[in-house]
Amino acid sequence: MNEVVFLTVAEVASVMRVSKMTVYRLVHSGHLPSIRVGRSFRVPEQAVHEYLRESYLGVEIGGERQNDGP
Repeated sequence: MNEVVFLTVAEVASVMRVSKMTVYRLVHSGHLPSIRVGRSFRVPEQAVHEYLRESYLGVEIGGERQNDGP
């Protein structure tokens, strides 16, 4: 059985090398799945890696991600 590792917003920001506000925007927009623990959010570590991989592949192919608006 695989154990799910959850990261705090600060940890996600560090991994992605962005601000915590950017992580909050991704969580609130639904681009990053999360759970609430009290008043805090936790993001599955695997979801962070998947988001980065999908974003990278979208750029590598030369187009914007399908979900992104103008």
